[in-house]
Amino acid sequence: MSVRTFLFYALEPINNQNNTVMGNLIKTWIAVPVIFTACLSYTFGAGTLADISSIQGDYLEVRSCDIYTGTCFANGEMGIGGTEAIMVWAIQSGEWQGQDLAGLQVIAVIKTDETMGNLRYQPRNGKATLIIDSTANKDQQLALTAFVKKMAGSLVKDIVKIHNREIQSQFTACSNNSCASVKAEGLVDISTRCLGIKDHICGNEEVYYPPLTATQFAVPGFTELSQFQGDSLDVTWSSSGQRSAFIGKFSI
Repeated sequence: MSVRTFLFYALEPINNQNNTVMGNLIKTWIAVPVIFTACLSYTFGAGTLADISSIQGDYLEVRSCDIYTGTCFANGEMGIGGTEAIMVWAIQSGEWQGQDLAGLQVIAVIKTDETMGNLRYQPRNGKATLIIDSTANKDQQLALTAFVKKMAGSLVKDIVKIHNREIQSQFTACSNNSCASVKAEGLVDISTRCLGIKDHICGNEEVYYPPLTATQFAVPGFTELSQFQGDSLDVTWSSSGQRSAFIGKFSI
C-alpha cells in the first residue's frame, strides 16, 4: 500500500514565556505543519517529518514599518510605510531541485504598492530584485531562484533583476536571538539587535504583523540599519531606529 503525505504551512502565534520586553509578552510566529495523509493502510513511521524537511537555515526579514508596535502606531503607518522589505535566507544544509545549497545565501528585495501586513488576509504582489550568492554555480543559481519563488510567493511575482554578489551574514546567539548583520556589496546593508526596555513607546506593543514567509520560529528585533542602494526598483532607502525586523530559522 502507498502512503501519500501532503504538508502545508500556516503561520500561527505561540506564546514564548521567555521572550518579554518590559513585561509584555512577545508573540513568536512559527510555521505550523498541517499534514494530510491518504492511505489504505499504515500510519506515519518514525522520521516522516524529517524526510519531508529538505532545507534549513537562518532567516532575516526587515520591513520599512514597525512590526513590533501598538495598534495606534500601526494604523498611522498603514498605506504610507511598509511597502518595502528585504528577506534573507542563509542556508545551512539541504538541497532544492536536486542541488546542494548548503552554505549558500540569497536575498529578495521587495517593493509593493500597499503596506505588507498580514499576507494571509491581505495578499500583495510585488516587484523584486534577487541577490544570489556569487559562489553558487549556474544550476545552484536556478535552484536558489526557484526556492525564493516558493518561499516569497506573489511578493516576487515580478523579478526585475538578479544580481550575483558576495553575501556576508552573521547571526549571533544574543540574549533574544535577534542580533544579525547582512551585507551584499553595493546593494544591501542590514544590522539588527535585540529589543530592549528603551524600545517601548506606548506600552501596548505586540508583534502586530507576522513574518512574510513561513519560518520555524521568528522573534522581533530592532533595526539599526536597513539599506538598499540598487537601481532596479525605482527606489532606494536607508533607514534606522525601527522595530521592523524578524530573525529566526526556516526549515521546509
